[in-house]
Amino acid sequence: MPRKYLIPLITVGVFLLVLVGGAYAYDSATSQTIESGVTVGGVNVGGLNADEARAKLHQNLLASLEVPVTVTRGSESWQLGPSESKVGVDIDGSVNAALSKGNSGNFITRAIRKISGSSADATVVPTVTYSAPAARRFTDRVTRAIDRPAKDASLTFTVSAVAPVASKPGVAVNRRALRSAVATALATPGISHRVPVTVRVLKPKVTTGQLAQKYPVLITVDRSNFRLTLFKNLKPVKTYPIAVGRAGLETPAGLYSIQDKQVNPSWHVPNSAWAGALAGKTIPPGPADPIKARWMGIAGGAGIHGTSEDSSLGSAASHGCVRMSIPDVIDLYDRVSVGTPVFIA
Repeated sequence: MPRKYLIPLITVGVFLLVLVGGAYAYDSATSQTIESGVTVGGVNVGGLNADEARAKLHQNLLASLEVPVTVTRGSESWQLGPSESKVGVDIDGSVNAALSKGNSGNFITRAIRKISGSSADATVVPTVTYSAPAARRFTDRVTRAIDRPAKDASLTFTVSAVAPVASKPGVAVNRRALRSAVATALATPGISHRVPVTVRVLKPKVTTGQLAQKYPVLITVDRSNFRLTLFKNLKPVKTYPIAVGRAGLETPAGLYSIQDKQVNPSWHVPNSAWAGALAGKTIPPGPADPIKARWMGIAGGAGIHGTSEDSSLGSAASHGCVRMSIPDVIDLYDRVSVGTPVFIA
């Protein structure tokens, strides 16, 4: 090769060696500096060295994650603090990942990219940890505080009236959605730590308007005033004079229902001392049978039946049953059915 070409080639070669060496030296000198445009969990760490990036992530990223998670419903709120959730972030791993974002390509392209000030525009998703059992206990506590079963409409009884108790809807927390939202708030930097509760409304099975359908017929027994009242659609329609149990053999108080019905029943005499020689026997229909015309059993051997002793009506004279005149018991028998509620005051 002629000498006149050799010298320029040597000059170019030397220049390239210097350029490559300079690029290598610059790349090495900046290898512990995160490239511009790199973010960790939304925190810009571009241009920082490892120590600076760690300090910034501690101040900005970890601090944002340690804000308590607040679950809200209306004016009520519940908090899960960092001491309970044990939330944390792998800062060292995040810094190493951020540094590696600038290590793509060879040292020449890296040097050119750094010198030109071009941005890497890279995002590092940090590894966030928290106590899953603590988060679960928290959501369970919120759920217990909010959940309320639906309340069916019901009745309150007095000796002369039946009063409806209104139904109430219930609420139930969407537990799965709440757990997911709390987990997302704990593990995702930069998002709101306020979590609204999603609930569904629970409808009662029996509404106030359905009570009359559920209780089309019912009976109340006023032991003090010796009256039996028949209700239809929760309204009194007829009152009958009665006799009730004497002292020591009182007609049992409480809410019962008609268990069985019989026409011209036999008397199955209770095995009790008051029955004397008749105890345990069965007396067939006829003059010796005190249970006349009709029987409506209610509880523990007690029932509503007819009597031929009309003079006992208006007094405490029976052995625990409710006595009615024969015409009245026949009339009542045809108006009620098995299952009809009987409230004895």
